[in-house]
Amino acid sequence: MKAALHRVAVLVLAAVTGVIGLPAPHADASPAVRYTNPIAEHRADPHVFKHTDGFYYFTATVPEYDRIVLRRATTIQGLASAPETVIWRKHSSGEMAAHIWAPEIHFINGRWYVYFAAGRSDDIWRIRMYVLETSSANPLTGAWTERGRITTPWDTFSLDASTFAHNGVRYLTWAQQEPGISTNSNVYIARMGANPWTITGAVTRLTVPTLAWETRGYKVAEGPTVLQRNGKIFLTYSASATDANYCLGMLTAPASADPLNAASWTKSPDPVFTSNGTTGQYGPGHNSFTVSEDGQSDIMVYHDRNYRDISGDPLNDPNRRTRVQKVYYKADGTPDFGIPVPDGATPLRLRSYNAPDRFVRHWEYRARLEAAVSPLADSQFRVVAGLAGSGTVSLESTNFPGYYLRHRNYELWVERNDGTAQFRGDAGFSQRAGLAAGSAASFESFNLPGRYVRHSNGLLYVQAVTDAQGQADATFVLE
Repeated sequence: MKAALHRVAVLVLAAVTGVIGLPAPHADASPAVRYTNPIAEHRADPHVFKHTDGFYYFTATVPEYDRIVLRRATTIQGLASAPETVIWRKHSSGEMAAHIWAPEIHFINGRWYVYFAAGRSDDIWRIRMYVLETSSANPLTGAWTERGRITTPWDTFSLDASTFAHNGVRYLTWAQQEPGISTNSNVYIARMGANPWTITGAVTRLTVPTLAWETRGYKVAEGPTVLQRNGKIFLTYSASATDANYCLGMLTAPASADPLNAASWTKSPDPVFTSNGTTGQYGPGHNSFTVSEDGQSDIMVYHDRNYRDISGDPLNDPNRRTRVQKVYYKADGTPDFGIPVPDGATPLRLRSYNAPDRFVRHWEYRARLEAAVSPLADSQFRVVAGLAGSGTVSLESTNFPGYYLRHRNYELWVERNDGTAQFRGDAGFSQRAGLAAGSAASFESFNLPGRYVRHSNGLLYVQAVTDAQGQADATFVLE
């Protein structure tokens, strides 16, 4: 009886999808996002906040360390060309007169707040945390009130204040140098008080930089920010010196746990985001999180440099840039940030339509279909203007820039572009509406028309498509 009911359900699904026996796209799939990096030159410690008014608000550290800037746009890419407004300048003397660092903008209880760090004119390294407030609907045009310094248990070097709400409670997390601990900074958390510029109750030390990747150049844990997904709280933070050693670590706690209990959090033993010489990205860090325009993807916003070697103090190097890329998730719900992707168009993944837990990836340069791809970048490709021209596209490997998906003896490989007409033709495809689902995509070979990229027994080929099975095998959800 159960088998009969199951078959009826399958037939009903088939009637809806139009393909008998083939599953609908995976429920966890989210559409591809397409941005072009960098988003902003000479902007470090970036923070992007998507508000209910439909705008993304962007602020960041400027290399002169003397002011707080703000821009907004209705799209993340639009932030690249959006006009920028100076909403506050450093004091001429005394407090808040030097090293204006790491602003973040948040909307709390109907008002806008900017958290930032600043030093004194007579002691530029006496860095402390401060807050601005405006009640204006548009924070670019509003008058800002200085709400003063955030007071913590120690009058010591402190910076990178960030805030998040969890289970109806608002928290502040930040970095600070604690007396008696020989580090530059550790990460802390506390409950916020009656207003968004005070904390109350116990302060919890979440992590101290002790691991090799946290202590290169300096013993640093800073720039905490929170991502809440899949029944967990993820807190990323930046570690080591602000040169090519800069990287991201991550703490994880169950959503059901008390964030103020240090035992709730588990530190990743290895960094989760690091420099990558192949893609030409160095020192990625001090990130924030926002969401894509359709609300279906988490987007990581961060800074890095496109060169490794720095002359002099990294803090005097102005060339950190703001960049973005999509966050993917592992089967256990943990974020997989992959690698800092190359400059230019952001990559996407090709999820199989009829094997929805599997993605196109390369392994020893052979293209195949696999689940739980590691490293993530093996399954990320940039859809670029086709090497074959004529309105075609080509699929460039993310972790092997200059290598493209091409067919050879009807098999799909990832190989370096050798500049020949043969390679350009083999790596050229016409992107079509998905043969099994118009919302997905299929890729027809440029120089073997009628043959499509399709999977068979876990490997990728260009083959003719003659039936519903073939249509499904040749259909991919772009995400």
